Amino acid sequence: MTEHKSGFVAIIGRPNVGKSTLLNRIVRQKIAIMSDKAQTTRNKIQGIYTTPEAQIIFIDTPGIHKPKHRLGDYMVETAYSALKEVDAVLFLVSADQARGRGDDFIMERLKSSQAPVYLVVNKIDTIHPDELLPLIEDYSNQMDFKEVVPISATEGNNVEHLLDMLVSRLPEGPQYYPEDQVTDHPEYFIVSELIREKVLLLTREEVPHSVAVTVESMKKDEYEKIHVQATIIVERDSQKGIIIGKGGKMLKDVGIKARKDIENLLGNKVYLELWVKVQKNWRDKQTFLQDYGYRKMDD
Repeated sequence: MTEHKSGFVAIIGRPNVGKSTLLNRIVRQKIAIMSDKAQTTRNKIQGIYTTPEAQIIFIDTPGIHKPKHRLGDYMVETAYSALKEVDAVLFLVSADQARGRGDDFIMERLKSSQAPVYLVVNKIDTIHPDELLPLIEDYSNQMDFKEVVPISATEGNNVEHLLDMLVSRLPEGPQYYPEDQVTDHPEYFIVSELIREKVLLLTREEVPHSVAVTVESMKKDEYEKIHVQATIIVERDSQKGIIIGKGGKMLKDVGIKARKDIENLLGNKVYLELWVKVQKNWRDKQTFLQDYGYRKMDD
């Protein structure tokens, strides 16, 4: 019998460096939403990678940024809390961006990490290979990393090597989750995130991060079709108008795109009903943050 390895690994980095893309690549399923807008991830998303020999539970954290409201405070606090409970940390940086103040800020925090920190340089497919070494040297001069791994989460380059390296260095441990489980989040949460992703995708700059989504109900009918009822929450009447769109077109488009992803996730036909509701300044009110699923770690 060979030993079984397991452990927890945090993925941390500035907004928009590809943390969610990497997590989805690892678990081979879409569990973290992706957008070219910064700070898309708001909760710690746990993705589970399982082989016969090992299980790694990845924690995708919100991008670390300077908070502008209570939701921002919550997101940064969530990212740092992930560092307290892991066996390894992947510090993800983007190959097409020079080291910035945000990266320095994160490295200062990572220097006190008890767990080994790996520098993962993502998006190597976007630069010339000659540009990679100076970038790695620049980061390595700031901090002593356990190892440096260049990858492309989008293309999949070197991701298997990253996983093999992590497995080789994890402690012996049990299989925490069943082998076919890819996340510890309930389906309600993933469904709400898939809807929110489509709002971000389709509304572009007009309705940036004032959007929350709550799933009111998910029920199967006698034909095995799943009926999902969900509410999109915004902060202003003007945002509600944008999301509904002329003659309801925008809301219909959000629904069509979200339904496809939800059907892939649940493996069933889905009937999706969406409403839009205005809740003024919800991102700065603790009760609304809790209602919409943004709870502090110890709640």
